[in-house]
Amino acid sequence: MNEISPLARISPLADIERSVRGSRVLIGDNATIDSFVKIKCVGGLGDVIVGPDVYLNSGTVIYSGNGVRIGKGTLVAANTTFAATNHEYRSRERTIIEQRFMPSKGGICVGDDCWIGANCVLLDGTVLGKGCVVGAGTVVRGEWPEYAVIAGSPPCIVRYRA
Repeated sequence: MNEISPLARISPLADIERSVRGSRVLIGDNATIDSFVKIKCVGGLGDVIVGPDVYLNSGTVIYSGNGVRIGKGTLVAANTTFAATNHEYRSRERTIIEQRFMPSKGGICVGDDCWIGANCVLLDGTVLGKGCVVGAGTVVRGEWPEYAVIAGSPPCIVRYRA
């Protein structure tokens, strides 16, 4: 069952699905969910938790998968994807759809006060420490320390917030 704070601002053009498997979508106080944001409960049993004062810009897509947690005051720019699940593909003997999903790498956890630039992709197992900044177009996985500014392909720490 979804729990959306009455203080959250949700565009009528946003699409927040209800889970048919028991995953929850929780949206905190003063969060803003812009038009054309899609939150889809698929690929696992994880919850999607959008903290207070979070801003999800237009075109953001969140697949619940193994769980997505976005910390307080985080800003997410346009067209960013949170993909907290991975399809299994290693067997040639079965189709990818028959193989279903790989084991969880822990979902996605974004700390408080982060900024994720436009057109980023966060993959299953991503952990962004408090205050991280992710440069536009970056594909992120793995754990990143607090206040790191992450950019590039492959991603690397280009500096730290002062």
